Amino acid sequence: MTRKYFGTDGIRGNVGEFPITPDFMLKLGWAAGHVLGERFDGPKRILIGKDTRISGYMFESALQAGLINAGVDVGLLGPMPTPAIAYLTRTFQAQAGIVISASHNPYGDNGIKFFSGSGTKLPDNIELKIEQMLDEPMVTAERLGKARRIEDAAGRYIEFCKGTLPWGFTLQGLKIVVDCANGATYHVAPDVFRELGAKVVPIANEPNGTNINRACGSTKPEVLREKVMELGADLGIAFDGDGDRVCFVDHRGQVVDGDEILYIIAAHRIEQGRDCPGVVGTLMSNFGFELGLKDIGVELVRANVGDRYVIEAMRNHGWDLGGESSGHIICGDVTTTGDGVVAALQVLLAMVSTGKGLHELKSAMTKCPQTMINVRVKDKSLLQGNANIEAAIAETESVLSGRGRVLLRPSGTEPVVRVMVEGEDASVVKKLATELAEVVQTAVGM
Repeated sequence: MTRKYFGTDGIRGNVGEFPITPDFMLKLGWAAGHVLGERFDGPKRILIGKDTRISGYMFESALQAGLINAGVDVGLLGPMPTPAIAYLTRTFQAQAGIVISASHNPYGDNGIKFFSGSGTKLPDNIELKIEQMLDEPMVTAERLGKARRIEDAAGRYIEFCKGTLPWGFTLQGLKIVVDCANGATYHVAPDVFRELGAKVVPIANEPNGTNINRACGSTKPEVLREKVMELGADLGIAFDGDGDRVCFVDHRGQVVDGDEILYIIAAHRIEQGRDCPGVVGTLMSNFGFELGLKDIGVELVRANVGDRYVIEAMRNHGWDLGGESSGHIICGDVTTTGDGVVAALQVLLAMVSTGKGLHELKSAMTKCPQTMINVRVKDKSLLQGNANIEAAIAETESVLSGRGRVLLRPSGTEPVVRVMVEGEDASVVKKLATELAEVVQTAVGM
């Protein structure tokens, strides 16, 4: 069955437009409470956390009421990073955790994500059961649930993050600018780095409900770059609104993305003699990342875009490390989901252990030039089996001679095909991508 409301990362949309409405969230809380609690005897507990969007208050109350009506006790975490909610769901032995967030989207959007009791994304069959329950009449449980606010949630998560590092680890002597995106990490991330000994300069750490991700955070690192250069800081770290993405800026103002972060972590593990047979990336991971991993004896496997697909591939291969170019980094040996703070600490561990700066560590891998062209098409399914397109792809791959990559990726939300070419020579890559996009346009374009 096709899911009606759930996408690859929960339910998301514009606030006030169905299903991102208070009445839907009330029913969703009730349905989720029934489905997620039905396999457990005795009192049932589900945690709710959120980012800093003003609409989070409204949806928190609606979900809370629905869960209570289903007989579920509710633990209210307040503004907390998404990975913190996954962690706290495990430690409180709750049946599930609910995140109210639209990640890196502007404040006018919001969404709902669920974690299982083990801190992982819900499987598709459970999401389908919740959707089916939404069609049932809402009936009040014989035993109503209760709600309480968990006051020490931030402190618990801070200690967890610090505990992912070796005993005695210190950031003494480092000056770090931390961009919290006016989001859920604002009262957590600066304290983690500060308590480890760094001199921390926080920015975008004054959320007002409407400024989340506005000209700040991991998707807009320009302000962070300026601040690092202005202060002569050793590096900058930027999170997105819910704290599951991270990017860096080195002391020269150069951005360090998810591919480079994964390479640094993998290379450090190999250098330390730790087991790191492979890393899971995505279809969008840079070809230079693949070549860099190959040089240090680490295999790259590509999954579909989306952290749930990355985690699934990690599980299938028995590997601990994976992520996306966007900065979703999963360190499976210490946590269950993408965690910006934990990933940042792994990079800082590599810096301190090797005595090398971030710029030097990232320079060990060379990203390939990439050109991506969006082609609007009548029907994305027409790509399959088109002889002209297949011939053009084969010709492009022949020119690249194994030192580059071609990808045609239909958009999941628009009538667009993304034509991407990567290789060692920027001018050649641009020419090849343009020629291939013209073939796609002629064959199936609007």
